[in-house]
Amino acid sequence: MPGKGRRDALSDRVRRMLVSSLYAQPSSLAIGAINGLVSSSIAAYASGSKLLYVISLVIGVVAIVRVIAAVALNANRDNTSTRKLELVYEIGAFSYASLLGMFAALTMVLQTGTGVQVLMLANAIGYGIGICARNAGRPMIAMGQLTLSTVPIVFGALYVGDVTFVAMAATLFLLLPAMGTIVNNLFKVLRDSIASAETSSKLAERMKVLAETDVVTGLANRAGLNNALVEQLMALPAERSLALFWLDLDRFKEVNDLLGHPVGDRVLGEVAERLCNIAPEGSTIARFGGDEFILVCPVDNRKRCEQLSADVLAEIQRPMRIDGELLNVPTSMGVAILPEDAHDADSLMQAADLALYQAKVGGRNQVRFYDTSMSRDLMRRREIEAELRAAIQRDELSIYFQPIVDLQSGRIRTFEALVRWFHPEKGELRPDEFIPVAEETGVIVTLGNWITRQAAIAAASWPEDVTIAVNLSPLQIRAPGAALGIQSALREAGLDPHRLELEVTESLFLDDNESTAAFIEELSAMGVRFALDDFGTGYSSLGYINKFPFSKIKVDRSFVSGPNVGKKSDAIIRAVAEMGNRLGMDIVAEGLETREQVHTVADAGCTLGQGYYFSRAVPDYIAATLLAQERSEGETRARANGR
Repeated sequence: MPGKGRRDALSDRVRRMLVSSLYAQPSSLAIGAINGLVSSSIAAYASGSKLLYVISLVIGVVAIVRVIAAVALNANRDNTSTRKLELVYEIGAFSYASLLGMFAALTMVLQTGTGVQVLMLANAIGYGIGICARNAGRPMIAMGQLTLSTVPIVFGALYVGDVTFVAMAATLFLLLPAMGTIVNNLFKVLRDSIASAETSSKLAERMKVLAETDVVTGLANRAGLNNALVEQLMALPAERSLALFWLDLDRFKEVNDLLGHPVGDRVLGEVAERLCNIAPEGSTIARFGGDEFILVCPVDNRKRCEQLSADVLAEIQRPMRIDGELLNVPTSMGVAILPEDAHDADSLMQAADLALYQAKVGGRNQVRFYDTSMSRDLMRRREIEAELRAAIQRDELSIYFQPIVDLQSGRIRTFEALVRWFHPEKGELRPDEFIPVAEETGVIVTLGNWITRQAAIAAASWPEDVTIAVNLSPLQIRAPGAALGIQSALREAGLDPHRLELEVTESLFLDDNESTAAFIEELSAMGVRFALDDFGTGYSSLGYINKFPFSKIKVDRSFVSGPNVGKKSDAIIRAVAEMGNRLGMDIVAEGLETREQVHTVADAGCTLGQGYYFSRAVPDYIAATLLAQERSEGETRARANGR
């Protein structure tokens, strides 16, 4: 029975601790030995009895042997059995107690002097009572020592027959059951306390294990990883390196959203099992959180680390079948090596994290090893973040406007608002330098609202048939109160919501959620228009167009002026334009740079065009001038036609 086995194991551990208590503080045995030897020697000398001299000598020998045995037998060593420890102690204890009791009894029988009798009786009786407290952990030994040290005195007192000695014999006889009760109570308290401590220790150990274990995969969690990583660093031989592989399952959220969290948990479990199967002996594997895993193991050299990273990535990417679904789990991985890339656990994890970031930025589903340039990039991003926050406060940013032109009439229908940053010391910073940093750090929410507000203020002064287009980051849309930020910008600028177009990319819908749909529905109800930007470059899906109220599709510039422009790209543009025309949507061709490109996209069915052929992005006052010139030329033509 498992329960009985656990109780027996606990009883054995308690008994071991109680027996070990007999050997605690061997100095007390030495003091007792010296006291017994000195007292018996004085008593023998004072009485002049040869018998007492002999017994005193034997007491000394036994006392010395007991002290030596207590020191030699280490109760904390597992290779010394509990029974052996107990037996050795019993032999010595019982021998010493019986000799001391016999010596005290002989002082009465031999009618030595009163002083000698008092000295030895006090020693024997005091020893027996005192030993009961010291050895209460083993009641049989304690009571055996008390009995052997006092019973000879009882018989000796009865033999003498004096009334006072008989009374003493009766007192000692009654002492035995009284001390037995006390010893038994002490034993129970000791036993229960030790058992309780053992149980608490096991529970604490179990709680520690649970606190350091991930419940989904059974791997170590963050706390467990931290502890294991420190232990591995301490045990790492000087000639070996320690590699840390940081894995991130790409697009894992889609598994949870499409197939449910139970399937997602099984995917995580399968990944954990595969990591355990392929990891070298002595590795630490942890689920760091969400869909991230960390593998830490000693390696001989960088070449071995590179081979292991390739093997791990290949193993994780193998298709897995769960509930009939064949799933592929693309994975990004960052790798760092100690001591090449770091000098402690924290810097090792930071280096691997930076490598993982570069793997994801570089296109995902790949391995990147840390190099020092990544730290420089991190410092650069942090510097840009701090300066960007300050730039927003100091109005160092500007909004430029690029016209979107009607390909039939040539008139400006819309301006796209584009942010520009003219740094007072570093000059102009490109948007692709600071926009990704703004998205990573959350500054994009503040920046996006500022861009929308400034663009709306500029558009409010334009003719009412000209609209303003603003790009929105997915992070800005998912931020709490995103729709309120747009509404506030319109209200402050006094701009009609129908004149605002919000451009979103397909990446917004990869992590489709209720907040995105609510954002679009709320603003669409006000009259705000939406355009699907960079169509054809991401995970293009007609489902987005069918589900959301887009009024405009922007065909990516790669189909217009990219290196792969040709018959296929022309056919794609025509197909998109035909779809847009049937759905009543405008189709914008981006990246137009030549007259030939303009004619090509117009013939393909695009209704609007944008690019350097028409104009670069310009400040608000030039945008206003372009509109004024266009209106003036239009009025001049109208008057001429009127004549």
